[in-house]
Amino acid sequence: MNLNQQTIKKTVSVEGTGLHTGKSVTLTFHPAPVNHGIKFQRVDLEDQPVIKADVSRVISTFRGTTLKKDHAQVSTVEHTLSALSGMGIDNVLIEIDGPEAPILDGSSNSFVQVLEEAGVEEQNAPREYFEVTEPISYKDEVTGTEMLALPADEFQITTLIDFDSPVLGQQYASLLSLRDYRNEIAPSRTFVFLHELDNLINHNLIKGGNLDNALVIVDRLMSQEELDLLAKKLGRPSVKVEKEGILNTAALKFQNEPARHKLLDVIGDLTLVGVPIKGKIVATKPGHTANIEFAKILKRHHLEQRKLRGKPKYDPNQEVLYDVMEIAELLPHRYPFLLVDKIIELSDQHVVGIKNVTFNESFFQGHFPGNPVFPGVLQIEALAQTGGILALSQQEEPGSWDTYFIKIDNTKFKNKVVPGDTLILKMELTAPIRRGIVQMYGTAYVGNKITAEGELTAQIIKRGKPEGAEAGE
Repeated sequence: MNLNQQTIKKTVSVEGTGLHTGKSVTLTFHPAPVNHGIKFQRVDLEDQPVIKADVSRVISTFRGTTLKKDHAQVSTVEHTLSALSGMGIDNVLIEIDGPEAPILDGSSNSFVQVLEEAGVEEQNAPREYFEVTEPISYKDEVTGTEMLALPADEFQITTLIDFDSPVLGQQYASLLSLRDYRNEIAPSRTFVFLHELDNLINHNLIKGGNLDNALVIVDRLMSQEELDLLAKKLGRPSVKVEKEGILNTAALKFQNEPARHKLLDVIGDLTLVGVPIKGKIVATKPGHTANIEFAKILKRHHLEQRKLRGKPKYDPNQEVLYDVMEIAELLPHRYPFLLVDKIIELSDQHVVGIKNVTFNESFFQGHFPGNPVFPGVLQIEALAQTGGILALSQQEEPGSWDTYFIKIDNTKFKNKVVPGDTLILKMELTAPIRRGIVQMYGTAYVGNKITAEGELTAQIIKRGKPEGAEAGE
């Protein structure tokens, strides 16, 4: 497994037709710098807008995945993204001169071929992963779709499909390593049931569809009159269907090609998490809508995981910078409102404090006495007091100043804090201190969980009655 980010060595292009729009389009892959990610650029539009390949940009999952930013969008991106993930490419700019990626032969094979032609280049920066550390699940009760992520040493995926079709039957496909993607998954073509075509045409879709870019599955016979009308709507020659099965004259590339293509789609849609996944995905009856909902869940877990990487390490045996008596010399707070027991880290940009929560706290007498919970607002107060140490440490005569809240934004309470917990309080400056205004981001942790976080703004004022600020802090 490559631990560094990768891009391509040179620019390459591929031309084709959009499956749903029927429009000719050229898609060009360009090398991109580290931490660029995967981005699409609509070069046919006047301002050539750039759309990041991110799950937050998905606006439609009807018969394909569509990304949008402002007025610009690009659809049917899943095969392109699948090829990039299958090739282990992290950073690339994709120029496209139309609203939809080309369908080509209905697989990701052609994309893989041009990317192989470009060559993959390792970059001098570590790759960030989302590492699945506990089971994560999603279920759609209506469709019966289930998605599950499990811990694993590398990315693996299994898909199981069941369309209640006697032709397809129940199928499954597995990929144990991305090293096998090129040969085992990339050639698998998209598929559609013959009876679905009329509805898709009526939705103004599949204008670029033909027997060369999709498997058409006949699971119920249609009259020749119906087939002739369908062919006329498609603008294609009519065909005769005398038995159930695969309509195409070409043989299946794999006995379970439909299941493999669904696996291909899942990889493409999960690329929108934004980082490679280190874990095993099990997808039962997957589809673009479920894939994207699951990608949103995985991204939320990844963002939490990223925040936890910044969690300070607390060793009770380490020597403290300020004990509770020294903190009391800087802050005006006293029992029962002094909520910081020690300071263990302090720099020009951040501070880390510790609060040991005990059942003897005065507020537990009235705050859920039968089920004691440390109040969320007091977590914010504890963070603010910790931040006050940072702000005051940078002033002359630090004991002669007070800090007062003037704003609290985007605050979230994520896990409860109970007696016996050790609360780790981290405050980071988000802007230089100017005219006594201190802007910080606070995060409170218990163990490996974030309990609260938010943006806090305070004002440093000389001892005395403050003006225009809350005097409660």
